[in-house]
Amino acid sequence: MTSHEAEADHKGADGTVPTPATVSASASQQRTPTRDLAGVFTVVPILRIAALGLLIYACVILLLPFVSILVWSVVLAVALYPVFKWISVRLGGRPRLAAVLVTLLGLMVVIGPATWLTLGLIESVRAIYEHFDLSKMSLPAPPAGVKTWPLVGEPLYQFWELASTNVTSALTELAPYLKPVGSSLLSIAGGAGIGFLKFLGAIVIAGFMFPHGLSLAEAARKVARRLATDGDALMDLAAATIRNVSVGVVGISALQALLVGPALILAGVPGSSLLTSAVLILGIIQVGPSIVLLPLVVWSWFVMEPTKALLFTCYVVPVGLLDNVLRPIVMGRGLTTPMPVILLGVLGGTLAAGITGLFLGPIVLAVIWELLVPWLHDPQAK
Repeated sequence: MTSHEAEADHKGADGTVPTPATVSASASQQRTPTRDLAGVFTVVPILRIAALGLLIYACVILLLPFVSILVWSVVLAVALYPVFKWISVRLGGRPRLAAVLVTLLGLMVVIGPATWLTLGLIESVRAIYEHFDLSKMSLPAPPAGVKTWPLVGEPLYQFWELASTNVTSALTELAPYLKPVGSSLLSIAGGAGIGFLKFLGAIVIAGFMFPHGLSLAEAARKVARRLATDGDALMDLAAATIRNVSVGVVGISALQALLVGPALILAGVPGSSLLTSAVLILGIIQVGPSIVLLPLVVWSWFVMEPTKALLFTCYVVPVGLLDNVLRPIVMGRGLTTPMPVILLGVLGGTLAAGITGLFLGPIVLAVIWELLVPWLHDPQAK
């Protein structure tokens, strides 16, 4: 290329040579659309993430009232799936009929003891009402020395004297102080009733899950594989933990209640239905039935004949200690997670989230343990 051609290339359309200022201005005009497009492409992902966050938040708000029902449904479906599979095979491969039978069986197992407990409560309330008939109650007059007690002597003496002459008037004065207690008891009873209805709904929902168990399990495995490389192993661990906790906590507590109930009835213990229900509930929430059974053993030696009290003690004490022997064996079977981790999850989950946490606690700790141990032994982690 000659010098004249190069000069012609640098000239503009009007034959003039562009200055450096003109060149920079034209370059900035060309870069401006690019910057605008870059800004647009930067805002779009942010808008998408914000929209996704709003959708997730809306889903959480909508599903929050049903979380406990869904959790219980999954727990029941996983825990009872071997029973459903066994019944389905015995029925010649009829999964829907097997699901209906398992659902009805679950409803009967829950409604039966609940009905027995309700009838026992009604009978206990009736006995208490008859025993504490206000028209027949009488209190002795207060000793004169009560007046000399510091701080509470004078008001206590006046109230005691009123109660000795007119119990109804004394209770009327106590009514404003007893109202918060009654409200709390009603709130607890209402919460228990709602929880019972939720559990019945969870049984029905689990019944619909049984025929589709394999497809639901595969969908859960796909989600687990997205979250972790060993997602299949974690899903198997979660399922095994649910089954072991179901048998080791709920199953053994129910076994203790079934063994204690007939013994209390045969021994003539008053309020046997309430005490049996207390044994079941205390066993499930990890308090233990001993808090109920040990006072009964002491009571039997004061009320019963020595031979009968000895037989009652020899039967009730081993039953009360049954969970300490069987629970570690059952809950640790088939799991690589150490038994203290499972027990810690059961106790912590129960204290933090109630009965639902009874299953969620050990699952969370077991999964974290299985993820933590390989990471600690990974040479690249150092």
